[in-house]
Amino acid sequence: MSNLYTIQKRFDTVQNYSNHEELLIHILQVYLDSFPIKDAYLLRYSPIGFVAEGILFLNGEGGSHIGEIREEIRSFPIIYSAIVEKKAKFCTGMDYLKNISIKYSIPSQNNAFLIVPIFIGQYVFGYICSTQIEIDIKITEKLLDDFTAFGNVIGQLIIQARDQKKECILSKRELEVMRQVALGDSTKEMADFMNLSELTVNQYVKSAIKKLHAKNRTHAISILYQEGVIQ
Repeated sequence: MSNLYTIQKRFDTVQNYSNHEELLIHILQVYLDSFPIKDAYLLRYSPIGFVAEGILFLNGEGGSHIGEIREEIRSFPIIYSAIVEKKAKFCTGMDYLKNISIKYSIPSQNNAFLIVPIFIGQYVFGYICSTQIEIDIKITEKLLDDFTAFGNVIGQLIIQARDQKKECILSKRELEVMRQVALGDSTKEMADFMNLSELTVNQYVKSAIKKLHAKNRTHAISILYQEGVIQ
C-alpha cells in the first residue's frame, strides 16, 4: 500500500485535469493502486434528505457510470455511521448481508463492504465503497485510518479543483431560493414566503442548477454546502 505522502504527490496539480470526470476517474485509479482493493464505487452525498447518488464505478476491467444508484443512506447503518463519524468502516460475513445493497453487489467469495467517506472539515459530500478485497488481506484499524486519511485528502482535492474552475456566481435571488430549498421548503412555500409566483421560483432553481453544473436540486445544494456558500 502506498503511504499518504506518495498518494498526495499523485494529486499535486489539479489543473492538469481537463474536466471534473477525468479527475474523479484518476481519484478512483489512485485508490485502487494504493490499497488492497479491487473495485470502487464513487457516490456523491447530500445531507438534504440523506441522499447518495452514484457517479462512477471502476475496477481492473474498466469503468462505467452508475447514475442508476440512488440511496437514502439511513437505510444502510454502515454508510450512515461512516458519514456521521467521518471514518472509514468495514464489514464482512453476516454484517455484510445486513449492510450491503444489491446495487453494489458483485459475486464474491469474500463478502465484504468497505466505505470511505469523502470530506473536508466537518462536511461529508461523497464516499467510495468497495465490495472486492484482495484475498488474505486483513482490514486493520490502522488500514481503516489510512482509508479515512485518503478520504480527507481527496475531499480537499475536489474542493480545490472546483474552486479553480468555478465559472459562475448565483444571483442574490437565486441564492435566496436555494437557501430555502436547503431548508426543505416546497415550491409553494418558497413562493408565498418570497412573494413570487411558483413559476418564477422554479425558474430561479433551474438557473441555479445550470450555473452550478449540477445534476438536480440535491446535487446543487450539495455543491453550495461544499463551497461554504450555505451552512
